[in-house]
Amino acid sequence: MSNAPLVLVDGSSYLYRAFHALPPLATSKGLQTGAVKGVLNMLKSLRKQYPHSPFAVVFDAKGGTFRDAMFAEYKANRPPMPDELRGQVEPLHAAVRALGYPLLCVEGVEADDVIGTLARQTAALGRDVVISTGDKDMAQLVCQHVTLVNTMTGSVYDIEGVKTKFGVGPELIIDYLALMGDKVDNIPGVPGVGEKTALGLLVGVGGGLDVLYANLDKVPELPIRGAKTLPAKLAEHKDMAFLSYQLATIKLDVELNVGVDDLHPGEPDREALTTLYTELEFRSWLDELQREQARSKPAPKAAAKPVVSSGGLFDEPEPAATEVEEQPQEQAAASESRYETVLEQAQFDAWLQKLEQAELIAFDTETTSLDPQQAQVVGVSFAVSAGEAAYVPLAHSYMGVPAQLDRDAVLRALKPLLEDPAKAKVGQHAKYDMNVLANASTPILVQGVAFDTMLESYVLDSTATRHDMDSLALKYLDHSTIRFEDIAGKGAKQLTFDQIALEQAGPYAAEDADVTLRLHQTLWAKLQETPTLAKVLQEIEMPLVPVLARIERQGALVDAKLLGQHSVELGERLVELERQAFAIAGEEFNLGSPKQLGAILYEKLGLPIISKTATGQASTAEAVLAELAEQDYELPKVLMQYRSLSKLKSTYTDRLPEQINPRTGRIHTSYHQAVAATGRLSSTDPNLQNIPIRTAEGRRIRQAFIAPKGYKLLAADYSQIELRIMAHLAKDESLLDAFRHGRDVHRATAAEVFGVALDEVSNDQRRSAKAINFGLIYGMSAFGLAKQIGCDRKQAQAYIDVYFHRYPGVLAYMERTREQASQQGYVETLFGRRLYLPDIHAKNPSLRKGAERTAINAPMQGTAADIMKRAMIAVDAWLPQSGLDAKVILQVHDELVLEVREDQIDALKAGLLPLMSGAAELDVPLLVEAGVGNNWDEAH
Repeated sequence: MSNAPLVLVDGSSYLYRAFHALPPLATSKGLQTGAVKGVLNMLKSLRKQYPHSPFAVVFDAKGGTFRDAMFAEYKANRPPMPDELRGQVEPLHAAVRALGYPLLCVEGVEADDVIGTLARQTAALGRDVVISTGDKDMAQLVCQHVTLVNTMTGSVYDIEGVKTKFGVGPELIIDYLALMGDKVDNIPGVPGVGEKTALGLLVGVGGGLDVLYANLDKVPELPIRGAKTLPAKLAEHKDMAFLSYQLATIKLDVELNVGVDDLHPGEPDREALTTLYTELEFRSWLDELQREQARSKPAPKAAAKPVVSSGGLFDEPEPAATEVEEQPQEQAAASESRYETVLEQAQFDAWLQKLEQAELIAFDTETTSLDPQQAQVVGVSFAVSAGEAAYVPLAHSYMGVPAQLDRDAVLRALKPLLEDPAKAKVGQHAKYDMNVLANASTPILVQGVAFDTMLESYVLDSTATRHDMDSLALKYLDHSTIRFEDIAGKGAKQLTFDQIALEQAGPYAAEDADVTLRLHQTLWAKLQETPTLAKVLQEIEMPLVPVLARIERQGALVDAKLLGQHSVELGERLVELERQAFAIAGEEFNLGSPKQLGAILYEKLGLPIISKTATGQASTAEAVLAELAEQDYELPKVLMQYRSLSKLKSTYTDRLPEQINPRTGRIHTSYHQAVAATGRLSSTDPNLQNIPIRTAEGRRIRQAFIAPKGYKLLAADYSQIELRIMAHLAKDESLLDAFRHGRDVHRATAAEVFGVALDEVSNDQRRSAKAINFGLIYGMSAFGLAKQIGCDRKQAQAYIDVYFHRYPGVLAYMERTREQASQQGYVETLFGRRLYLPDIHAKNPSLRKGAERTAINAPMQGTAADIMKRAMIAVDAWLPQSGLDAKVILQVHDELVLEVREDQIDALKAGLLPLMSGAAELDVPLLVEAGVGNNWDEAH
């Protein structure tokens, strides 16, 4: 223990680096927290690496230092600390102290000087020191016992590492810095001497400044560019060079009232950390902290623990259990709850009776898979009052498992109850359980799901938290649930639920039902405080759940052979593109390696560096390659094609055949209601929304979605729905008139913006007008529009100005919406759905502008999403009554795709299109266009 190295952390260096390198993060109240989280992550990681080491985090103190007195311009070039960063300093200091780490700030000196003094004192005792920093100045401290580590990049510098990095050893780092200066700290150095020249001088004369100035006559002979003029320059600026040496020298004799033995971390202050993590909304850490606290508490009395019981439901409770029932329902905690694992028929019968008498049932299933189309039921759990729940295991299969009730017998007994539309039920992500039970050996078509806690949270505030049970329990109940990983393990050795012992499975499963019920009680009360939100839940989101469940179970037919052929062709095309890339580069390299690609693009080909990664490397991200491709660089163009086709191959042509369900012969995507903040649906496994429609290769993938023999696919698509919603919201007469009279709105906009007659608008002008129409909806700037339509920024701004002059209602809408968003912190759809905007008051202009763009667009996107959901509900209700052999198989963006018998196409159109057009009443017509074909591409 005593030989563990002293770890000194340059807190100020990491604070700035985290702020600039990491994406911004803010609480729901707009408090910036990204730098705090970044530094704390680094500290936690470092502490795990050195668990037994003395440890100190050192920050710059407020006010000036002795260097300011030495040189008034020291650090004068540094801009003031951004407000978004200044507000994170105190929370970070508080968190460091609460974690038990010694924190040092010494007035009159910098953090570097405190670190240097401690490092020198400790090294003198023959003890190792690790300095965690990203500051190159610290390299002067490296010696036999002192090593630098950069936790953000993983770099480690010992004596040899410093020589490799800088070209000189630690003993010459100060001289190196003195010659070339430091723009960040405004250390002047010698004008005209950069890194290469400084290195050449020091290596050439074999020493530091003293040796250099004693041998100026040797400088002209050194192999340095401009060597002949250097002696005069060095002589002229000698005083500045030695002043720079003093400024760059880390002070090693700071008077400190602590020594290495005082720097052992103490115990974390859990109460302070709980307060901080709550305020900063670090929910995963808060969850982790609460779990640690729960583990550290003495075991509760036996009667208060969740138990595996084979006794009767109405057995006499122990006093501790009685106390649970006397608590307010929303305060009941799992550790104080009575959970039963039902193994006897009498026990199950008693629970069945209780379920039949309950006004509201919380239910959940435990299964073998996350795929609801293939999952097998392992058990079911129920709760009818807070703190009391039961798990009925049905198919646990580990060695030594107690006898369980017959699965099909239990499901048959539950079937009337679960299929009763008048029996109200609540679930967490209930659509999954509905599909699992519908596919069970004894199928149950669950009805009467009145509430879903995932959707209650989502409608209440889509941006406040993730909407999984663990996150919701922590946020709304201040309760840390038993996580699946806690009982099943992680990674490749993770158990499936049927392999988990009932002693663990029972409390876990029963808690799911109990927490679902308690979450509903909390969330529904909050929703009822805002009737419009309660209406969104009850009239849009909840009725949509069974609709989506049916679409998912129906699935879509795909042609695996066609996809296989396409995959082979894509593979051949990728090989060809790879050869083209090698030919342009003049060598072979790994197209998927950012390091190798960076070397080719920037070092060998000399392409301009547009942006850098957090570690300072030239970026090879897709956005960067796209920008380089737009500048007509050949290799980025080839790489963009390669990446696009490679993604199509791996995501679709290779993967889709593997996702065909062997039971149904179809692909069953999963639709998600609680992901996109605006209310739009998303899909996964497979994600059907990302199949490109504008490219031939993307359309070929759609061609693989086919109709069975005797059927056709019908695709019904809302035409320009967001522009129509914009016209309705903005009440702009010109836009309203264009839509009411069925004019081509892009052509009408082109006529207005370019000042030409409607029949004289060219195709290029229409394309530009389309970019303007849609660009303004998404908050596109003049710079973005200029790039899109290929003109200069001034011309693009002129187009925007003319647009707003011709459509003043649109400009008024945008200004009005920004103001409303700023005042109330959220915007709404036509149906009352809210999107909260935590960054609307951010001091960071880019965050605030982004929130303003979202404020303008969200009512349109959200209203379009609501309209589609309302249409799906209406179509789903109509189809069974229509007598038509037709089913909805897909929903993507603004489009519904149905499978319909060939001889019923006209009848389907006649009923379907009015239902979709009538999903909302706008000031303009909701136009729905329908296409028919043998595959999805033909129908669209």
